[in-house]
Amino acid sequence: MAFGILVYIIYTKIFIRKNKTKSGTYLAEVENHRAKGKVVQKHLRYIGREVDGETILSSSLSDVAIDEVKVYGPVMLLDHLAKKIGLPELLRNHALEILAMVYAHCLDYKSINRVEQWFDRTDLALILPLDGVTEERLLEALDSLEEMDATRLQQRIFERTRVVYDIPVSGILYDVTNTYLYGKWGIAHS
Repeated sequence: MAFGILVYIIYTKIFIRKNKTKSGTYLAEVENHRAKGKVVQKHLRYIGREVDGETILSSSLSDVAIDEVKVYGPVMLLDHLAKKIGLPELLRNHALEILAMVYAHCLDYKSINRVEQWFDRTDLALILPLDGVTEERLLEALDSLEEMDATRLQQRIFERTRVVYDIPVSGILYDVTNTYLYGKWGIAHS
């Protein structure tokens, strides 16, 4: 019996086989073994493909484990736009906290006491160097806005946005409130 196992081990060989087709070279893990005096090759699994001499491994979703899901792309985009118009510099001391609240408002409106949980569901900590977001810090940041001249701040934000995006001055109306209009539209004749 031991001799039979030894013979099986000697004649069993697992290796990567290249299958060349018109569409490319595919790699498979195969096993050679003897059956009834003949070498038989058994396909074990698909490995990947070869492109320009480089091996590109395949992956299966069954091999993937998801530890957590976080919002990244939209936050990254908003941060890029804010930095492009210089918003962090305009907001000064508490800019990071204010930007976190702005991003939360734009993407998933939450009251200030829920922003901390929203922050944890995003990868905002990778984008903004802001550790330990708390409701207290956010309220302090809002208080800092009270000390600023709101009209001047809005004018500066508008001017930077207009310049960076080459927006003509005429015909711009920006309002973040929800507006509902009821009634009939008509043209007054005089």
